[in-house]
Amino acid sequence: MSNTLRLAEQLIARPSITPEDGGCMDLIMSKLKPMGFVCEEINSGPDSFRVRNLWAQRPGTAGKTLAFAGHTDVVPTGPLDQWSSDPFTPTHRDGKLFGRGSCDMKTSIAAMVVAAQEFLAMHPDPALGLAFLLTSDEEGPALDGTVVVCKLLQQRGEAPDYCIVGEPTSVERTGDMIKNGRRGTMSGKLTVKGIQGHIAYPHLARNPIHMAAPALAELAGIEWDKGNTFFQPTSWQVSNIHGGTGVSNIIPGAVVIDFNFRFCTESTPDGLQQRLTDVLKKHALDFDLSWVIGGLPFLTTPGTLVMAVQEAIRSQTGIETQLSTTGGTSDGRFIAQICPQVIELGPPNATIHKINEHIVLGEMEPLKDIYLEVLQGLNRQLQTHSA
Repeated sequence: MSNTLRLAEQLIARPSITPEDGGCMDLIMSKLKPMGFVCEEINSGPDSFRVRNLWAQRPGTAGKTLAFAGHTDVVPTGPLDQWSSDPFTPTHRDGKLFGRGSCDMKTSIAAMVVAAQEFLAMHPDPALGLAFLLTSDEEGPALDGTVVVCKLLQQRGEAPDYCIVGEPTSVERTGDMIKNGRRGTMSGKLTVKGIQGHIAYPHLARNPIHMAAPALAELAGIEWDKGNTFFQPTSWQVSNIHGGTGVSNIIPGAVVIDFNFRFCTESTPDGLQQRLTDVLKKHALDFDLSWVIGGLPFLTTPGTLVMAVQEAIRSQTGIETQLSTTGGTSDGRFIAQICPQVIELGPPNATIHKINEHIVLGEMEPLKDIYLEVLQGLNRQLQTHSA
């Protein structure tokens, strides 16, 4: 059994549904401290939702640091009777490791820790500094996790130069896709107000659903931007509509519409908000509107980190990786506010959040080897520049 597999199994065996950590941080710190990492717990949140966060660092001689980032928390298991084995008992079947978090993302964390161990065994006094930024609140509200650590590091003027987030980004094989950016997310809650009345006397009422419909149709047809080389165009989608009292003879007095923008770097929150509000006003709606910005878009253009990751994947697997900014949000959106180069790289994501989540055993060592090769490559560059 490889060290990566052994550590992944130990992590999976610790139930850690958000915001619980299940002792994962303690296990990880027991591995990092003997390597010389200074471990700082930055916990946050109320007692009813206490989040564990870890910032561990080991400086290098060149003054530049790569941080490995990830989360120890996992999503709920779903119905236990639908699992073929206990989700928190690591189980091998058909060349696969089953367990909640096996893909998202305890294998990545294990691979990162083992890669750091092997790197430091070869380079006890490296030019490249290493750090770990871990949280137990990524799958949940994400209000007391990575964002809290990043704000504190920013206040202290202490931030990594490069960051690899261990999200499961691959499709068929480890390394075939990495995320060099993510779209931003912004949600809105729109309340269109009318006048409630008897459905048989519509002239005495004003139906907010009817009034909102033309505006929604116009919004659905807008081209918000054209995207760019790295991002697909910004999209706007309605997620929920709530109106009426539940009976069939009352015109409702209001309708509430939830919607979301997934936006690229070609658009800004202020610009999107203004354009949407202009449409509502054009249709003479009586409305209230509130906004929540869940995260800004970020992009790491090909440069030092992207090239080091591409070369490591090519060297270890022969794959020419694909750069992508698709998918949902990740904690990369917070880290990108303090770190100039952020990418996401992890195992295939086909079973994440599913019943019987699993990873092919043969994908685990290649992931560790890619992480190790990235450390080697960046360290060589720093040694060359300082020579």
